[in-house]
Amino acid sequence: MAAINYLAVRDLAVRELVKRERNWAARNPGVVLVFVIVFIVAVALLSVGIGRKISQRRSAKAEMV
Repeated sequence: MAAINYLAVRDLAVRELVKRERNWAARNPGVVLVFVIVFIVAVALLSVGIGRKISQRRSAKAEMV
């Protein structure tokens, strides 16, 4: 009888360990979408700024030559 009780307790413990609840991103898809949009806008603005700096350097270098 003790072996059966041990198996039942072990199965219950394994079931509780394996059972996973949904992560934060799955529970809040709207917030994740806002983060993604903000990231894309930030990368776009950063790339535009870097592109302008590079073009200014190229034009300044061309004027010197």
